[in-house]
Amino acid sequence: MSEVSKKWYVLRAISGKENKVREAIEAEIKNTDLGQYVSQVLIPTEKIYQVRNGKKVVKERNYLPGYVLVEAELSGEVAHYLRNMTNVIGFLSDTKKADAPTPLRQSEVNRILGSVDSLEEMEEERTSISFAEGEAVKVTDGPFSGFTGVIEEVNNDKKKLKIMVKIFDRKTPLELGFLQVEKE
Repeated sequence: MSEVSKKWYVLRAISGKENKVREAIEAEIKNTDLGQYVSQVLIPTEKIYQVRNGKKVVKERNYLPGYVLVEAELSGEVAHYLRNMTNVIGFLSDTKKADAPTPLRQSEVNRILGSVDSLEEMEEERTSISFAEGEAVKVTDGPFSGFTGVIEEVNNDKKKLKIMVKIFDRKTPLELGFLQVEKE
């Protein structure tokens, strides 16, 4: 089969079972001749950085929950076979043609794959913690570890906080990163 005729399709999966669907398809590719028709199975994910117990934890989560991208040639019974796999709801398709799977346009594929690549390359730190001015926080890292203070200014772009800490009965401003403090 030629690579040119393969297109990207979207399989709708039961939410939370995307990895099971990918593993089942990859197992079928190895064990049967499905590999002639299906070349790639992809679940777009992004990395999220969270702070738990004062430690930075990396967690991966689905970029498009409930969807699995498949690069395949849907000739013969391939579409029927993929549609009837465990945990698969069906193909994402055009509403006019309910039975026929609609392939993604190349621009959509480039955008999805490009955003996944840029997320992996940049690994932009996202924290699930949001801070507000006037909130009390405890410093957990650096020379002022253990001190408590009040947030004066929040800079979400740089992930920095300006905090007023009392040292020897004098208020002292500190500029710290989001990961250097925890809420009280």
